[in-house]
Amino acid sequence: MSTATSCDTCRNYVYDEDYEYYVCEMDLDEDEMYRFLTSSVQSCPYYQLDNEYLIVRKQM
Repeated sequence: MSTATSCDTCRNYVYDEDYEYYVCEMDLDEDEMYRFLTSSVQSCPYYQLDNEYLIVRKQM
């Protein structure tokens, strides 16, 4: 499992059309949610690179 600081490239960070903003799809506890909302996360244990080319390479 990789760790990273940018949610922009994470597979779990998706746009919610109902709320019209990006959300993290992971179930975070209170402490994790606080760190996420205050942008004080140094490294995320749930980070997964959102790389659609990786999927294509596996299919070839």
